[in-house]
Amino acid sequence: MQKLKKGDSVVVLTGKDKGRTGAITQMMPKEGKALVSGVNMIKRHQKQSQAQEGGIVSREAAIQLSNLALADPKDGKPTRVGIKIKDDGSKVRVAKRSGEEING
Repeated sequence: MQKLKKGDSVVVLTGKDKGRTGAITQMMPKEGKALVSGVNMIKRHQKQSQAQEGGIVSREAAIQLSNLALADPKDGKPTRVGIKIKDDGSKVRVAKRSGEEING
């Protein structure tokens, strides 16, 4: 079971965006990276095409998973993720900080 998933609200632990929060928009498990909305923004020069206008475009760059922590559903602070097995045998993710279940 993955600790972080697409749609999770995460906090950046290190780097230029330290402390900022956002939702995971894309996971890249093979590279160990994720795209987080509004975090790690970069500028790219884009050539004009029929479909798109040229110029300098801002977009998100991938960020290392080790630099992300799940935001606690109770208070929004960074927390580690644990896995709890329910009575019916299904696994569920749990926030270590508050003990609350993480939906999704």
